[in-house]
Amino acid sequence: MKYRLMVALLTSLFALGAQARDTELHLSIDEAMASTDAKAKLDSGVKFFFANQKTPAIEKSFGEDSTNKKTNAFGKSDEEACRWAFLSAMIQLQNRARQLGADAVVDIESFYKRDAEKSATDYECHAGAVLAGVALKGRFVKLAAKRAEAAAPADASTPTDKGKKSGSRKRH
Repeated sequence: MKYRLMVALLTSLFALGAQARDTELHLSIDEAMASTDAKAKLDSGVKFFFANQKTPAIEKSFGEDSTNKKTNAFGKSDEEACRWAFLSAMIQLQNRARQLGADAVVDIESFYKRDAEKSATDYECHAGAVLAGVALKGRFVKLAAKRAEAAAPADASTPTDKGKKSGSRKRH
């Protein structure tokens, strides 16, 4: 009888300890994007716009996609692990944009467990004892060219110092 009671007690203790911690954090997008790692790994050729941030005119849309990245949180603070997971999610969005021929990802929102949370300032991360995870969703687009660039002809010649056009030739 004592043996069964002891086994039941130990089983209960292990079951309580096995429940995973799932701490929800809301961390600064600006701080994560300003990190040395983000600056080194995110290409300026793909622009990112969160939630309802104003974007330049959009020329073409390629649809939307989501990412769900996890990172090892063991031995790291929740914030540090979350920054790594966020950066991994941003790199995945960047790579998908490149694959599609997009130059921007717009309307980026947290999408943890398919629960959309829009914020232009914070992202949602869930941290546990072993893993931290960030899920993001965004739309991939090609931004419209600036009007000044679009209006200028590709082969326009410009006047030189003496008033002659650089494209003109002297005939003999």
